[in-house]
Amino acid sequence: MATRDSDERAGGGTGRRALLGAAVLGAGGAVLGVPGAASAAGPRHGGGHGGLKGLPVPTVIGHRGASGYRPEHTFGSYELALDLGADIVEAGDLVPTRDGHLVCRHEPEIGGTTDVADHPEFADRRRTKTLDGASVTGWFTEDFTLAELKTLRAVERIPANRPHNTLYDGRWEIPTFEEVLRWQNDQTRRRGKQVWIYPELKHPTYFRKLGLGTEERLARLLRRYGKDRRNSPVIIQSFEPTSIQRMNKLVANPLAVLLSGANSRPWDFVETGDPRTTADLVTPEGLKEIASYAQGIGPTLDLIIPKDSTGRLTGPTTLVRDAHRAGLILHPYTMRNENPFLPAEFRKGADPDAYGDAFGAFRTYFATGIDGVFTDNPDTGVLARADFVND
Repeated sequence: MATRDSDERAGGGTGRRALLGAAVLGAGGAVLGVPGAASAAGPRHGGGHGGLKGLPVPTVIGHRGASGYRPEHTFGSYELALDLGADIVEAGDLVPTRDGHLVCRHEPEIGGTTDVADHPEFADRRRTKTLDGASVTGWFTEDFTLAELKTLRAVERIPANRPHNTLYDGRWEIPTFEEVLRWQNDQTRRRGKQVWIYPELKHPTYFRKLGLGTEERLARLLRRYGKDRRNSPVIIQSFEPTSIQRMNKLVANPLAVLLSGANSRPWDFVETGDPRTTADLVTPEGLKEIASYAQGIGPTLDLIIPKDSTGRLTGPTTLVRDAHRAGLILHPYTMRNENPFLPAEFRKGADPDAYGDAFGAFRTYFATGIDGVFTDNPDTGVLARADFVND
């Protein structure tokens, strides 16, 4: 490996933390108090923080693109996210094909996100497998070559909540991550500003056991396109801490550990017998350990403000404060406009397709001092941020 790569990784802990730490040490420090405080310093990551220079705080991250309006993980969804003002696009959730290509799907099971069930030639590929301890039936990317997957088309994953998105069913194919990297370069040129992406490694332990290790494949692609550096506009995330530790040794990119419910255990911990739960990882000690190999965390919003038994928000936890003290930024997930996905006090009626008071929910979460948020509706997030910083 090139000397430059080795040197960057050798100093990666401090350097990468500086990259993402703008939200803690620079402009984001103004967010830590009351609503509206961010405007005092200007809602931008500071100039001394490498590749995050110029990104607003709180950062609006297009979750699987603009998946509130288009089928997720398609170029239609990714490009719309940029059109709607997303600062970063989550492109994409990475899973491998049988012949080793990384493609962008929410899960390896693609029955709910593609038209594979309409292809009689693939009827015999339907399987029941155990995925991270759960029995899952459907069609799995690892049973298809890339050429076969390219004959499929994406469909809306949650049509009950987003019937209007079904208009676009069948319009786009499944993108590879290599195509995403080329798309990123093209969009950066076309738009005259750097486009950022935030790929996620999905179920890396599962795939490693199948002989399809995803970290090495991702690292090779990033190196090939010159995007494996400390200041590269690619942030890598995973729910498995050991996967992020592996990436920390392979590339110099900013890294983030995703965190699910407090009582959950990362699957790599289950496989290795590590007894810790997410609740252990979000203690000051757990956050300090994460900060030794990553620069950020992506907690579920319930770890920022829990809900009571009626689905209403309670008081904020100390996670924002504790993570910032450890030198970590927080990009929680996922804000959506539709009623079922909002805290109960922000819902309007019972229609699962109707919008609630998403602006009120954004404001409440921004007020905790988070450094950004994943959202299916980037335009709502951008407007909510403007309201918040100008309040």
